[in-house]
Amino acid sequence: MNGLSINGVKHWPRESRPREKLLARGPNALSDVELLALLLRTGITGKDVLQLAHELLNRFGGIRGLLDAGADSLKQIKGLGPAKRAEVVAVLEIARRALTEKLEKRPVFESPKAAREYLQLQLGARPHEVFAVMFLDSQNRLIAMEDMFRGTLSQATVYPREIVVRALHHHASAVVLAHNHPSGNAEPSLADIELTRTVLTALALVDVRVLDHFVVTREHAVSMAQEGLM
Repeated sequence: MNGLSINGVKHWPRESRPREKLLARGPNALSDVELLALLLRTGITGKDVLQLAHELLNRFGGIRGLLDAGADSLKQIKGLGPAKRAEVVAVLEIARRALTEKLEKRPVFESPKAAREYLQLQLGARPHEVFAVMFLDSQNRLIAMEDMFRGTLSQATVYPREIVVRALHHHASAVVLAHNHPSGNAEPSLADIELTRTVLTALALVDVRVLDHFVVTREHAVSMAQEGLM
């Protein structure tokens, strides 16, 4: 925090204030703490906004961890009222929608990085296991993504026939499967591989291709297709 201990940001030199720094030098010049401070705008009694931002990032493990935390977890933080919580959660939703638009306008695998980021935003922070399906059109553009099944921390019960029904509903030509591992280990299990092959066989009967199956954690998204496991 640049050695500044004054609670009021307005008393800082102009070049040290996050807003002025961003306008003068661009967003890349700001640290994560400064970017979050801009979003929060004000601190609380005895703690300026940069100190509050620093505390939040430490508690949640950085920007990504904070955004993944969700509104309920943020309720526990002193100084984060409903308005600030809503703004932090809104940033995550904006990121989701921006990635969704990108995947709707061009083939999913023209931008593998966007697809991985999208899946991590959607699934990476879930505390329970969720099996989701991205339904794609004939140009491999995103039609919709649906959470199909929800399980415990260790497993989810998946019914291939229900995936077939939803694929037909969306008139999908292909799908991308995805599920999260709340344990943080993104390595596909033998059960994951067997399930993928079962779903692939079921969808082949209605001429719908399975392009990939991603195993997602907060930090990683492993492609089973790239790993040669499909």
